[in-house]
Amino acid sequence: MEEIHKYLKRKFGASVDVVRVGELAPQGEQELKGFGYGKPYLVVFEVQGKKTEAVLSSMRGDQFGHEHFADRAQVLLWQYSAFNKLRKHVRALDVGYFAHDGSLKSVSDAAEFFLLCEKAEGVEYYKDLERISKEGLRPLDEQRAAALAEYLAEIHAERGGEQHRALYVRRVRELVGHGECIFGLVDSYFADGTSCLDFMSEDDFLELEKICVEWRWRLRKKTHRVCVVHGDFHPWNVLFRQGTDFTVLDRSRGEWGEAADDVSSMTINYIFCSLLKYGKLEKEFKKLFDVFFEKYLERTGDEGLLEVIQPFYAFRGLVIASPLWYPHISTEVRMKIFRFIRNVLAAEKFELSGVNEYFKD
Repeated sequence: MEEIHKYLKRKFGASVDVVRVGELAPQGEQELKGFGYGKPYLVVFEVQGKKTEAVLSSMRGDQFGHEHFADRAQVLLWQYSAFNKLRKHVRALDVGYFAHDGSLKSVSDAAEFFLLCEKAEGVEYYKDLERISKEGLRPLDEQRAAALAEYLAEIHAERGGEQHRALYVRRVRELVGHGECIFGLVDSYFADGTSCLDFMSEDDFLELEKICVEWRWRLRKKTHRVCVVHGDFHPWNVLFRQGTDFTVLDRSRGEWGEAADDVSSMTINYIFCSLLKYGKLEKEFKKLFDVFFEKYLERTGDEGLLEVIQPFYAFRGLVIASPLWYPHISTEVRMKIFRFIRNVLAAEKFELSGVNEYFKD
């Protein structure tokens, strides 16, 4: 009650007087016995003698895309921005948050949110890959590939419990349907209004999406695999300093998921760099690919990863084949990437020794 009073004074001025606060139940207002998230509360207050009745509500976490604090913030921020734009809709008076000390804070004047992070020193790992393409391997390059694999093995070793299994299902659902993932990437290929591309038709993309939906139903049964993940573990999100010392950036889409997400995100770039140079997985990039997988599987023993990595490679394949992100690669390379995507999705198990077979018609 006291914290609500303080909040209303900050929002509406010192002349606020709180009349009562009660839990708003389906059968009517009830006496307030304790505050809980997810419950609506009737707040009756006066500002300069004018009585106002308002409903203070928050969201309870659930498995419908509201597991994370940021999910619930997203919904409430959107509601505040949208309610008052619709004719006859109940008006939103404010949007805010509960602080750790129990106080209520307003964020109603926010236009955009920002994140302030410390600056990390180092050079993006993709610079290594560019140098390797021109100059070949150094011993340190193999050591760095092994260090990246060991890092993933270490974080993936933390397996989730029963309470995290719904997050695995969510992650698989997002792999297919999220705007940043497969469906969103497919849409980006047609963002300029093009109805047909020279390397994939609309029907080709439709068939690809159908196969990915089938993979969703296959993977969503493997919730025992849920583990800690990075979520966007690619060479632009790794900064190396001296030797094998590095920092990672821009963790994405949640803490829990499928290990294959991270493994595919990094190793697709060894494949991509080799495609650009040799037209297949060859020589120095094949060596890095092999070193990475050998170290990862040695540390984890997770051979099951090779039975679930296929749609994650499809996701990352759509990234590297994209004219939006890589406008200057040849049609021939794009077509090889799409053959890789189709053939990998058709495989029951990803064969590490037969990567080049996936580029064939």
